[in-house]
Amino acid sequence: MIVYIRNMVCNRCKSAVQVILENQGCHVQKIELGEVEIIEESLSSDQLQTINTLLIDAGFELIDDRKSRIIEKIKNTVITLVHYSDDHPKGKQSELISKELHYDYSYLSKLFSEIEGITIEQYIIHQKIEKVKEYLVYDELNLNEIAYRMGYSSSAHLSAQFKKITGLPPGHFKNLGASQRKSLDKTGAK
Repeated sequence: MIVYIRNMVCNRCKSAVQVILENQGCHVQKIELGEVEIIEESLSSDQLQTINTLLIDAGFELIDDRKSRIIEKIKNTVITLVHYSDDHPKGKQSELISKELHYDYSYLSKLFSEIEGITIEQYIIHQKIEKVKEYLVYDELNLNEIAYRMGYSSSAHLSAQFKKITGLPPGHFKNLGASQRKSLDKTGAK
């Protein structure tokens, strides 16, 4: 059985979800961002309700409808591409998302916009800006290196987009530090 979970965006999240499920007697076979495969073929409604209550207390939530699962998969795919890939992926992000989810991109784009109130492209930009903030706070790369790593055509393009999203130029943000960062499950969505 596959269980879909909202707001599972990092390895720490995966560990927390795994502990919750195992404490409820579930046997986790595989865990990915947004979904967990358990050995059990089904869970009772009481088990699901208890698990969901525990997940909500920990900042997560079970997802039970198909459209919400698709939206969560889009978000997790974007987060993986932006935050957990060493290099900016080659090819169009729309093609990568479509291939990963096995749906036509126009359908995914329309569904995402209807439910989230922003486009997938806007969500990607917000995630990229959060990653740029991380690079700026850690102060390991200069702006040109960050722009290259994030797939921007130039540091000027990155700076303009950064200022448009945050209201601050990258250098000013760097001076403010980590207080301006958002958690991954809060960026770009309503």
